[in-house]
Amino acid sequence: MGPCAVLLCSAFGVLLGQGAGQISIEDCCKDGQRRGNDNEDCASLPLISESIPCRIVQEHCCVTVLEDNMCTTGITVAKDKGVCDSLFTNTCETKTTKMCCDCCLLGKATQAKDLPCDHNLSVGYQCGLVSRACCVDGAPDNQTTPTQKTELPNQDENTDNGDNSILGDQCKGKCAHDCVGNGTCACFKGYKLKPDGKSCEDINECLLGASNCRGGERCINTESSFRCQREVSCGTGYELTDDNNCKDIDECETGIHNCGPEFECQNTQGSFRCLPKVKCGPGYIQDALGNCIDINECVSQMGPCHRGQICINTVGSYVCQRNSVNCGRGYHVNEEGTRCVDLDECNGPEKVCAGHGCVNMIGSFRCECEAGYTFNSIGRICEDVNECRHYPGRLCAHKCENILGSYKCSCTNGFKLAADGRNCDDLNECESSPCSQECANVYGSYQCYCRRGYQLSDIDGMTCEDIDECALPTGGHICSYRCHNTPGSFHCSCPVSGYTLAPNGRSCQDIDECVTGTHTCTVNQSCFNVQGGFRCLSFECPNNYRRVGETVARLQRSDTIRCTKSCQPNDVACVLDPMHSVSHTFISLPTFREFTKPEEIVFLRTTVPAYGSYHLGSYDVKFDILEGNVQNAFDVIKRVENGMYVGVVRQVKSLIGPLATTLKLSMRNLTTQSDSGQNIINVHMFVSEFWF
Repeated sequence: MGPCAVLLCSAFGVLLGQGAGQISIEDCCKDGQRRGNDNEDCASLPLISESIPCRIVQEHCCVTVLEDNMCTTGITVAKDKGVCDSLFTNTCETKTTKMCCDCCLLGKATQAKDLPCDHNLSVGYQCGLVSRACCVDGAPDNQTTPTQKTELPNQDENTDNGDNSILGDQCKGKCAHDCVGNGTCACFKGYKLKPDGKSCEDINECLLGASNCRGGERCINTESSFRCQREVSCGTGYELTDDNNCKDIDECETGIHNCGPEFECQNTQGSFRCLPKVKCGPGYIQDALGNCIDINECVSQMGPCHRGQICINTVGSYVCQRNSVNCGRGYHVNEEGTRCVDLDECNGPEKVCAGHGCVNMIGSFRCECEAGYTFNSIGRICEDVNECRHYPGRLCAHKCENILGSYKCSCTNGFKLAADGRNCDDLNECESSPCSQECANVYGSYQCYCRRGYQLSDIDGMTCEDIDECALPTGGHICSYRCHNTPGSFHCSCPVSGYTLAPNGRSCQDIDECVTGTHTCTVNQSCFNVQGGFRCLSFECPNNYRRVGETVARLQRSDTIRCTKSCQPNDVACVLDPMHSVSHTFISLPTFREFTKPEEIVFLRTTVPAYGSYHLGSYDVKFDILEGNVQNAFDVIKRVENGMYVGVVRQVKSLIGPLATTLKLSMRNLTTQSDSGQNIINVHMFVSEFWF
């Protein structure tokens, strides 16, 4: 065990040295023990080092102290009360206390039955120690006394290493404290031999119940001994003596009292009294300042004078005089002055009932009050009855107002008092035309409404204001072009030329001048309708090309004017020219208001199979933009549809009209050997000024 303990401490020392400087593992344990004695929370102690081993040792040393204190409390309860009922609530805090209390009772029961204290019951190590200690309790050696070295016979003084010089050869220096011969080791007082037979460990007298601490004191274990600490203070007026007892403080002797010069101090247990120096005579009482003041015996005593006499107070005493006839309320003295007779208040000069009926009674009177009044027997007057307070909610439908002798009802806004004077009928406010347009009566109020195109004013809730539909957040989408507000409505308009208003009154429709015949194209020109206008187009084929088809009066988007190559005989240059045809197609586009993705506008379909191969080689097709790509707003891609190559012209960037451009496209047929032909497609694009 020795080498292992040395290695463990060395490892802890290395870890502590990395994070805590000069703080040792023993310092961490001592800090935890100190905080455990102060009953601090061991799970949240302030760290004295960043070292993890220090934190572990600090916490567990704290927990050990708390458990020892709780175990000591349980042993004290078992010894003082003989039962553990007060610890029946087996909570987390009382678990150790109750365990030690129960195990101590087990040891006492074992002792009472004269059974051996060293039983072999499997009750746990700590419970076995407590039970054994309470069983052998009573022997003088078990009551801990000051720590001292166990004296063995025939021993000289110990050497520096603790070995006995005479018996050193017998134990061979293996004993931690003393050697008693034959290789047997012994320990000093307050220690016990460990199972290895060599080392000694401290005896926890508090845990074993071997302390002699009294009730109200807490046992605190120390190295080889223990000490008793008072748990409850002595309180005001007492002081703690050296023998841990409470002694009364004599405030009068120490001069810490607050008695004035007119008083003398008298000590009492835990306090003192201030007694006046001057003694007052009979008929006087002493106040807090020591002054003598007269006692009013007529008030402080019950009947100091005989019946028929009146008491009169004097300074320091009192006198009794014969009582004269004194009639009470409702009576008066007769003419002889010998007795009291009834007083008729109803016939007196004072109108006691103030207009109500009056009935005289012996020694008093009573008023017969009118309806709506009640008689107050104490004040003897007729008081108005507050019917609204006595019968709440039962007299009036809405509001009740008290008046003298009666009440009256009233109604809240929107109602009028009914013919019975109590209920309320709904008032039709719409009869007075409070609203600027429409009014609807509701129960207790009214509601104003507006016709379509108007809204109710937020200021008075009655006036209808015109809604500017064009200014609404959605006003920009009400009309395709322009919105014009009118009282209660609105109307849309379109550009002056080239458009007309759609039947829905909001959208703008393009006028096809080529269909309506309002264009100005000649006979030799073809009319092509564009958004917002038209174009007069005419095309001539280049030399060595001829036109396919006739000139038409109206061109549509799907129409194509095509010129094919027609070489003169023996024109070798014409034959060798790879260009086979020149085509013209037409498209009208709006100005895209929101351009989020490419728009596919032209499809160039071919008869070239995708990935096809023939005996002359593989075929392919290539599409290019040669001219007219304004602002690089267009591109051309190739894809496969139905097994054939297709060229797709896309608009990839927004163009603001009005704008006209001719996009010249090239479509070349390719083989593995060379170009087999080229076709030119001219796409005439007309971008409108507007988005519709």
